[in-house]
Amino acid sequence: MLEINREFYDALWARSRVVPAVRFNTWPLVASLLPSSPSRLEVAPGLRPRLPFEGTVFVDASEPAVAKLRARGADARIGVVSSLPLPDAAFDLVAAFDIIEHVDDDDGALAELERVSRAETTLLLSAPLHPARWTSFDDLVGHRRRYDPVDLQSKLARFGWRVDASAVYGMQPRSSRLLDWSVWQLRHRRDRAIWWYDRAILPIAALFQRRLVLTPGLMDTQTVDEVLLLCKRRPRFVATR
Repeated sequence: MLEINREFYDALWARSRVVPAVRFNTWPLVASLLPSSPSRLEVAPGLRPRLPFEGTVFVDASEPAVAKLRARGADARIGVVSSLPLPDAAFDLVAAFDIIEHVDDDDGALAELERVSRAETTLLLSAPLHPARWTSFDDLVGHRRRYDPVDLQSKLARFGWRVDASAVYGMQPRSSRLLDWSVWQLRHRRDRAIWWYDRAILPIAALFQRRLVLTPGLMDTQTVDEVLLLCKRRPRFVATR
């Protein structure tokens, strides 16, 4: 899966530009967390980081993405979520948008996110939902899975994360015809499709993003294709005799 993702995303990021975090509907939430989060990490941001350059460490498997982030002054490093090149208990805020569904070992990825987090760290994590809604787009972008919402919440709990709030997330087209057309373009006319996506489709979509509305706990996800979860790291209790 790593090689499949690199093949797609290296080509995408090599032909794309960095879009700053303030352009996305996650920015008001992120901005509210910054004062209490002096040490921050974002994993696999590509060229669409949700955290600000200043004060954030970025780790991505794509060399073109890391090079372009560094050119903008970011602290960006090559690495993968299942083996982060970072010390234990180093961060107060961790962002992992659209990443755990891409890896073969999502348990290993969540264990690493826990390892680099401090006792009261906030985790912002997004993931696609409902295995039955698998599309050709999931194949194209290198998804390994979609999640059952309750199973995802339980999995997070096993690695010390409590879901405090959730919101509808994502910019995938709802129209199945538009989705199929986009997939065909990216497979058969990749350079042109990436140019249009980067220069026209993404800027327009960003302008019309819906305001991010947080719901306490895990929201009703029956009609939600992708969810953003705001999690807090729970203290681990060690049984004593």
